[in-house]
Amino acid sequence: MFDVLIKNGLFFDGTGAPGVLRHLGIRAGKVAAISATPLDETGCAEVIDASGQWLMPGFIDMHTHYDAELVAAPALKESVRHGVTTVMIGSCSISMVLSAAEDCSDLFTRVESVPREHVLPLLQARKSWNSAADYVAFLDQHPLGPNICSFLGHSDLRVAVLGLQRAVDGKVRPSQAELQRMADLLEEALDAGLLGLSSMTNPWDKLDGERERSKSLPSVYSTWREYAWLNRVLRRRGRIHQGAPNLVSKLNVFAYLWESMGLLRRPLKTTLITLMDVKADPWLAPILGPLTRWLNRLSNADFRWQTLPVPFETYADGMEFVVFEEFPAGQAALHLASQDLRSELFRDPTYRRQFRQDVDKRFGARVWHRDFDDAWIVDCPDASLVSHSIGELARQRDLHPGDLFLDLLVLHGPRLRWRTVIANHRREVVEKLVCEPSTLIGFADSGAHIRNMAFYNFAPRLLKLVQDAEQRGAAVMPIEKAIWRLTGELGEWFGIDAGTLREGGRADLLLLDPRRLDDSLATYQEAPMEGFNGLQRMVNRGDAVRCVLINGRIAYRDGEFASDLGQARGYGQFLRANA
Repeated sequence: MFDVLIKNGLFFDGTGAPGVLRHLGIRAGKVAAISATPLDETGCAEVIDASGQWLMPGFIDMHTHYDAELVAAPALKESVRHGVTTVMIGSCSISMVLSAAEDCSDLFTRVESVPREHVLPLLQARKSWNSAADYVAFLDQHPLGPNICSFLGHSDLRVAVLGLQRAVDGKVRPSQAELQRMADLLEEALDAGLLGLSSMTNPWDKLDGERERSKSLPSVYSTWREYAWLNRVLRRRGRIHQGAPNLVSKLNVFAYLWESMGLLRRPLKTTLITLMDVKADPWLAPILGPLTRWLNRLSNADFRWQTLPVPFETYADGMEFVVFEEFPAGQAALHLASQDLRSELFRDPTYRRQFRQDVDKRFGARVWHRDFDDAWIVDCPDASLVSHSIGELARQRDLHPGDLFLDLLVLHGPRLRWRTVIANHRREVVEKLVCEPSTLIGFADSGAHIRNMAFYNFAPRLLKLVQDAEQRGAAVMPIEKAIWRLTGELGEWFGIDAGTLREGGRADLLLLDPRRLDDSLATYQEAPMEGFNGLQRMVNRGDAVRCVLINGRIAYRDGEFASDLGQARGYGQFLRANA
């Protein structure tokens, strides 16, 4: 007798093996049987006919910022509905493990664009832990939706040891005792099952709050001596360093690569954000992937870029977008929390001249292309502006586009909503990136930038990309390899019990209808963020994923979630690395 029996599905096990017709029996959260012949349905509580559907392991979302949301609403439904059964948190140096509630909030909210007025009260009310062991104990008792894995954030670690003020003082260098304390806390985190350490060296990511507002994240102030000290722990333990390069100079990519190299030592697994086809640097992506692959092979490194298989389309409410942190005029505006103060600044002639100069600057570090011809108004109190680009409107009015943008912000503030495509605008380049061995598929940033972007369904969109290419007669990769890239490859590389289906293994899986891999996957909607008092965020829909099982229990089916998902234990678990 099985708890759930799934019959007639085209079965992919997550190892890269081709799909075969199989029947699965699930019992007590495990895959009890995988059979080429029909299984006995007698006494089964649930029988699912998967004819015409793909049966595969649950997807892994390796780069999320669900750290706050999973405390308030652990179902994480916006990921589960798209087949994700395992998520990784604690990214970009920002975990919520060691530091006090206000410190964690100040590290998180401005960088990840989740309002402080929602996050800080939540953490003040609910955060009862200040060690990795206690955090894992909390997760073990929490009614998780998907499985959770976590990094220890380096900014979190620095603040816990140095205090917030010293952690963001560029003149402070940790003493040997403080370095050792950081290493000891990292060891404790690895003992508790965390994946490794996440860091941030890009100075554009800034603190929220009032105490050290607009300082860069603490991890940015670290020296490479400090990173190397902590990397010794990771290398010895076989764990992972997740990082972000300094986008001003880009040169410290080579420092990360050096640390990853396995010349006369054990390689250090290292993954960086992010390799995409950025409009501002269109030459970079086509060469960086092959170059990294060659360096990995030559130096015995284990270095992987994170990449996203979809156009990097983003939205913004006025200037509420992290890309404005890239240049001085944008930083000056985002430093001001009040819209009235910002409007006063936007009227100032000196500021406007600086903003125009920053927009016109064609050389130097950037992610946003700053092309207002690719800044399309999607909502505004003045309906006549909708569907026009800011560049087009500026030419009609004989204005510099930067001046018109500031004028519109004075008039409408965050009610001016606009979109642009920052990266992955060339299909042929994206198709090469998702096949590149030096990449890992992810960087959805799920749970962050809630009004700016939504890539919760990145996994079905990769499968659509692959299926579309095959139908065009220009195959990118076999569908079984695409599934492996979203499941088994990630589970193996991160050292977690996820990503494959085998008899006796975890029953985290999904059913997907390949006929529904259509254009609806590229659309956006808005929906309230559960547990955040109706706060609206961008989400994805589409119904390619028909059913999701976590720990052998049906979590989502035909557009409906289990009534106790996120309320009762028994679905997701905290997955310990290398367990």
